[in-house]
Amino acid sequence: MRTNGPFVVEGLAARFGISIDRAMGALAALEAEGRVVRGEFRPNGSGREFSDVDVLRQLRRRSLAALRREVEPVEQPAYARFLLGWHNIAGDRRGLDGLVEALGQLQGAALVASALETEVLPARLRSYRAADLDELCTAGELVWVGAGALGANDGRIRLCFADQLPVLAQGWEAPEPPAGALHHLLREHLRVHGASFWGGLRAAAVGDAAGATDTELLTALWDLVWAGEVTNDSLAALRALLGGKGSKGGRPAGPVRGRPRPGRLTRIGPPLGAGRWSLVAPLLLPAPSLTEAAHGTALQLLDRYGVVTREAVLAEGVRGGYAGVYGVLKVLEERGLTRRGYFVAGLGAAQFSLPGAVDRLRSLRDTPDRELHPADAEAPVVLAATDPAQPYGAAIAWPASPGRPARAAGALVVSRSGVPLVWFERRSHHVVTFPAAADDTGWAEALARLVKDGRARSVEVRKVDGEPITPAMPAAAALQAAGFVEGYKGWSVRA
Repeated sequence: MRTNGPFVVEGLAARFGISIDRAMGALAALEAEGRVVRGEFRPNGSGREFSDVDVLRQLRRRSLAALRREVEPVEQPAYARFLLGWHNIAGDRRGLDGLVEALGQLQGAALVASALETEVLPARLRSYRAADLDELCTAGELVWVGAGALGANDGRIRLCFADQLPVLAQGWEAPEPPAGALHHLLREHLRVHGASFWGGLRAAAVGDAAGATDTELLTALWDLVWAGEVTNDSLAALRALLGGKGSKGGRPAGPVRGRPRPGRLTRIGPPLGAGRWSLVAPLLLPAPSLTEAAHGTALQLLDRYGVVTREAVLAEGVRGGYAGVYGVLKVLEERGLTRRGYFVAGLGAAQFSLPGAVDRLRSLRDTPDRELHPADAEAPVVLAATDPAQPYGAAIAWPASPGRPARAAGALVVSRSGVPLVWFERRSHHVVTFPAAADDTGWAEALARLVKDGRARSVEVRKVDGEPITPAMPAAAALQAAGFVEGYKGWSVRA
């Protein structure tokens, strides 16, 4: 009995070739001495069972330890690893169906426009094609809405499927609407005439008593776009803006009729005015009730994060904050659609998870062995710092570092197994290292792979932790081993 778990008397009798009565007599004597316990111990047991007292005590200790482990919160790096898998980063999604699935998780999030087709979508699809995104937009299935300008040639946009837009838009904080005379003229024209091409907008502006140049008209139009009031049925104008056809100060501009490519008719208009423009407001009808909107927002957050925390909701800027969706999440818990608990250590106590997500999260509790040979270890992952699948700086605080990393447009984060290694700002060519980078130089190879995989034409590193790179730095050896070449400004790798 000291070397076996609970058993039935029939099994004991069969093992030793004795009668059941004789086996019962021996067990009764041991039970009288306090050495045997009788009961039903095993799942799906077959009636009366016996167990040694010490064995049963050990089983109870181990069972309680297993139960405690199930309810223990995971460490934050495990949550970061979970998000990578939840968003299928470096997965096998392909084609239009894969794009629709990825957009289903991302819809409603304020994404940096310049990172959308260079970082966010390529990270989720094996072979991203811009034509697939265009097809969804021009077919009216997908709508993009501005969520604030970022500098001269960039901004944040939200992508939503048309049937979900009225529900999700209720939870967005609306930017301050522009109030100029030309803004009012454009609003009125689109309200009366509906969706219009550049020619219609230009005619309305020219016909106004004050008149307006193309530069002024484009400026006013993009003010309305970033305020979330006007959208376009294609991404051509947005791509033209991201390509640098704008002026300083965040205001798109250009010659009177833009700079058409050779052979292009000048009457088509400037690239920043391409496509058909329309008001967003009619797309929000019929307006859902507040309850329907809160329910839709809560479900979208669950779909995007798997485990919804207070910090993640606040980082998204949801109208009403965490309190705005907390009541809905509680109702979903009562219906068995979510689970409430303390799943991620160091975050708000009231966390909600999809039933399958919490089991998946806890399966990633154990940190992978970081002492493995690099060829056997999990490959580093490069994500835009603003990507919803990159929680550092939002739901999770940045690790200690000599620099000041931020979830800024143009910045990248290289991590391995959910642990950040470096933060890289491409515009300033600056690398900020985190503690894990001291023992893991895989970040340099990950940055070089951006060029090898075609996601960037070149990557250049000039500073590490605020200091110019010198040959004596460990970072210089890591960059050289990854294929970077030293230049007069820094280290670079080019296609």
